[in-house]
Amino acid sequence: VVTEHHPYTRASSAAIFVEMGTRDEPKGLSGAAHFIEHMVFKGTRRRDAAAIAREIEDVGGHMNAYTSREQTAYFARVLSEDLPLAVDLIADIVQDSVYDTEELSRERTVILQEIAQVNDTPDDVIFDYFQEIAFPDQPLGRPVLGKPDVVRSVGRDRLINYIDTNYGPGSSVLSASGDVDHEQLVE
Repeated sequence: VVTEHHPYTRASSAAIFVEMGTRDEPKGLSGAAHFIEHMVFKGTRRRDAAAIAREIEDVGGHMNAYTSREQTAYFARVLSEDLPLAVDLIADIVQDSVYDTEELSRERTVILQEIAQVNDTPDDVIFDYFQEIAFPDQPLGRPVLGKPDVVRSVGRDRLINYIDTNYGPGSSVLSASGDVDHEQLVE
């Protein structure tokens, strides 16, 4: 847990950084971290996708995520008094997502569309080609979004197994900045 206290601001940010990105994926799971990033927003045992969005928006906050070759980050920005809600939401999606099979199927289509959009963007294509040439037959040489054949075929059980094997306290950092009390956050 890492905090940076700024007592004169009314805004705070919180994030969970998971040290799992493209570089950590086996070839048959290219794009798993990105797929997981999408799926966590689709519902948990306590909240459906609409409730996740509504709760953060009801307090004027913003919540999002990104996947890179090095890590996956889940973050929120809120007024300082709403930081406990932001941390609860982030913890809930990271620790307790349900990975519903119907949502998985819908999100598969969204990710395939994302891959197609990247393939229509020359500077993105060039960067992915550069990575592939610089790191041949290595995870860093694969695109962050994954390969279409893997995205089409990966199932819920494989994603859950990947999460169980690779995501956890030993590979994660909870951080917060703003008008935040470190000890209170740890509690």
